[in-house]
Amino acid sequence: MIENRKYIIQVLIVVVGIVFLGKLFSIQVMDSRYKLAAENNVINKVVQYPYRGLILDRNNKIIVHNTPVYDIMVVPKEVEVPDTAAFCNLLNITEEEFTAKTQKAKQYSYIKQSLFYPQLSNEEFAKIQTRLVEYKGFYPVARTVRKYPEPILANGLGYIGEVSKRQLQRDTTNYYKQGDFIGISGIEAAYEEELRGKRGVKYKLVNVRGIEKGSFNDGKFDTLSVPGNNLISTIDLDLQKYAEYLMDDKVGSIVAIEPSTGEILAFVNSPSYDPNLLAGRNYGKNFSELNKDTLKPLFNRPIMAQYRPGSVFKLVQSLIALQEGVVVPSTRIVCNRGIINCHGSHTNADLHDAIKYSCNPYFYQTFKRIVQQGKVEGMNKDARVGLTTWNNYLSDFGFGRRLGIDIPNESTGLVPDPGYYDYYYQKDHWNFYTIYSLSIGEGELLTTPLQVANLASILANRGHYIRPHMVKGIDTPDSYYKIQYDRQETGIDSVHFTTVVDAMGEIVDGTARVARVKDIQIAGKTGTVQNKNSFDHSAFMAFAPKENPQIAISVYVENAGWGGGVAAAITGLLIEKYIKGEVASNRVWVENYVMTKAYLNNL
Repeated sequence: MIENRKYIIQVLIVVVGIVFLGKLFSIQVMDSRYKLAAENNVINKVVQYPYRGLILDRNNKIIVHNTPVYDIMVVPKEVEVPDTAAFCNLLNITEEEFTAKTQKAKQYSYIKQSLFYPQLSNEEFAKIQTRLVEYKGFYPVARTVRKYPEPILANGLGYIGEVSKRQLQRDTTNYYKQGDFIGISGIEAAYEEELRGKRGVKYKLVNVRGIEKGSFNDGKFDTLSVPGNNLISTIDLDLQKYAEYLMDDKVGSIVAIEPSTGEILAFVNSPSYDPNLLAGRNYGKNFSELNKDTLKPLFNRPIMAQYRPGSVFKLVQSLIALQEGVVVPSTRIVCNRGIINCHGSHTNADLHDAIKYSCNPYFYQTFKRIVQQGKVEGMNKDARVGLTTWNNYLSDFGFGRRLGIDIPNESTGLVPDPGYYDYYYQKDHWNFYTIYSLSIGEGELLTTPLQVANLASILANRGHYIRPHMVKGIDTPDSYYKIQYDRQETGIDSVHFTTVVDAMGEIVDGTARVARVKDIQIAGKTGTVQNKNSFDHSAFMAFAPKENPQIAISVYVENAGWGGGVAAAITGLLIEKYIKGEVASNRVWVENYVMTKAYLNNL
């Protein structure tokens, strides 16, 4: 028995020995993975960065493409620089910069590649390429950066930058590595996963002088990079360029939307910047200068600026009042200027004329009827019920919340609710007379230019809107995917829009005559936004044509006065440009009025 056990143990030892010998043979002879790991000193791992997807306008004109650059990478363990001064002269850096960059690379890893000098252009790299091989441990890596044929749409497109340590820590997919680029704002950030593509890698044999001798193992371990997908945006490039031209040397914004689809045709922030400034080696310096600019070109006004809507909001009050049944189109209200100031010669307007002449007392009384409907006992408690109803309508219109545009950092605006006034006045210690300034779009009410442009879409569609967006589809190598966006209803019966829209048509023929365009019936509303610190802001909202609308638009020009002035003029020019393709020669005077700032003479 003992003798048998002895033989079994001997057999087991022999079998285990054979297994180990077989594994050792596999590791040393058969499996090249281990050979690859053992020969890192002669194999250069080169990351193949993918081409980032292009961004095109709605007519397939290129807005953003890529241009090649070269990063100089370093592996500290391999570095041999016989003449530091000569090397620094080669890259046009100081010896202090060389020391700092080398130290930073060592802190990251002594044996892994990291970025030493970024984004040499083709011309710059050609000048140093033959001499770079003299310095062991330094390797060029080809990649691309963004290029913008036209210096427009910067705040909508956004920009890309090197991934931060915080972003690396939060990257649960482990996709990003130090030195990678990532979308930081705008479309670049929102569609990062579609645009970025997939990294590849090549293993190249190099000799002791760093000269490439071919692929390792015939490229068996190489992987190809996969380009990012192209995005088809909603932007009309020609309209965008013209809109930015009209806003030159002004502070404000323009948002134009196709009402039937929610597609944003123009998205203008003014002042803005040339997007090429944030797309090269001088990104850090340029960003710092833009960030310090007191006019805030990085502040994305179309979706982040918040203004009192002013008289534009009377259109919303009209629709809510009609739906609630507290007024009808024929309801007349005396223009009592003793309770709130007004202008014009009207005295006892119906709803149509109240909108046309922007009668403040009319909408003071209309808002009172909405808020104080007598549904519960006690004026203060009744106001709570009425304001809650009003809040619900405004939320359906997209106010006081994010509309959900497909780029980040959208503001909500502000629609004060009962809780807001409870905080300032205590519960049940306020009523209509506390909050009446809301009736004419003033007081605590705040809206964004995007929300007001969306209101124009709602009016154009007679009661609904498609969520506003800047990208309509994704173009992959195999197919085109059209993105579907949801439709939102306002809860206002379409019949109620007739009176409001008809009155808007007469505004353009009256107080906003500068917006008129031959053969195009425009429905619009002025909005002079009160500004305590300086001149009022000029605002105008419109859609056109009145029947079968093609464009809805909001224009804000800060410190420019009356809404029927420059904002209306810009609106008319853009509608004409989009629908007709050009501005008529006999309308050049309107363009001159905008560009020479003649409207300031009336302030």
